[in-house]
Parts: sequence; structure tokens; C-alpha cells
Amino acid sequence: MASFEEAYAITMGHEGGYVDDPEDAGGETYKGVSRRFHPGWEGWSIVDAHKSKENFRKKLKSDSRLQGLVHKFYKQHFWDPFLGDEIPSQDVADEMFDTGVNMSVGRAVEFLQESLNLLNRNGKLYADIGVDGGFGSITLGALKSYLNADPPGHLLKLMNVLQGMHYIKRMKEHPGQEKYARGWLKRVLIQKT
Repeated sequence: MASFEEAYAITMGHEGGYVDDPEDAGGETYKGVSRRFHPGWEGWSIVDAHKSKENFRKKLKSDSRLQGLVHKFYKQHFWDPFLGDEIPSQDVADEMFDTGVNMSVGRAVEFLQESLNLLNRNGKLYADIGVDGGFGSITLGALKSYLNADPPGHLLKLMNVLQGMHYIKRMKEHPGQEKYARGWLKRVLIQKT
């Protein structure tokens, strides 16, 4: 089964420290945790306490309580909702987790569901599943059936194509978002297989 620690280490390689970019939809963030979307996160009180100190970004990085809260937050909000501990492929779990962090767990699950439907050999491996962004026993069962028949490579490629298409659409609709293209594209190919 997949390891949260492995997925977390990969994703933290993409997430920076403290950032306050007014053009970013997330606004003020710490290690990817957005104050705009998660104003009640208890780590914000620690971040705020350090802001007035010299070299506050370094102080944030060395604050073990804050780092523990970040770790807990990611597991609770971006791993557990798609039953990461039950995913039989580390590569698929890594992709789900990183995409979930960057775009939302619901969107990551939709990419998985749509890809599984395209790879079920016209229903011979398993029936089409709903593309609803909810991860439960049906999606997990389809994923396991797929992985029993094929290695994860094709599934991961389709999920990455869908992710890349989402970024392209976003940049076309909001040209100011093009400044994030290189960072986004680094996330499109995180698979090891």
C-alpha cells in the first residue's frame, strides 16, 4: 500500500515556504497552505507570531510545531480524502496527492475516474464509474481492477494529460496565470514509471 511520507516528501519539493502573491488564487500561503482557503488553520497563529521577527522565514522553517501542523494538515486534507493508505500503487498515490494539493482532491479524483473509464477496455475490466470527484469503494475497486491487469504507466499518463489540459485552459482564460506555467508543468510528470 502507498506511503503518505513518500508522497508528502515529493509534494513538499514543489511547495515553497512563506509566499504572499496577490496574483495567486491562494494569496498568502505557507508551504502551500492558503490562508484564503484555510483561514482557520491553527498554523496561521504561529506564522503571524513570527512575521515581526528578523529572518522570519527561517524561523518558520525551524519551528517544529509549525512543521508538524503542516504535515498533519496535508494528511488530513489531501491524503485521507482519497483513501491514500489503501492505494496499491505508490506512483498513483503520489500523483493523486500532488494533484490534489495543487488543484483540489475532487479534481484529482475526477482525473483518475475519467482515466479509469478510458482504460477499462470498453467495460471488460470493470464498468464505467461516475466522474464525480468522490473517492469511495467503487473508484477504489476500479483502480484495483485496472492495476491487476496493467501497470500504472498508462493511467498516470492520462491523468497527467488531463492535468496539463486544465493548466492550458486556465492560462488561456486568464493570461496573467502564465507566470505559473513552469511550476505547474513540473507537477505534470511526477511519476516514476
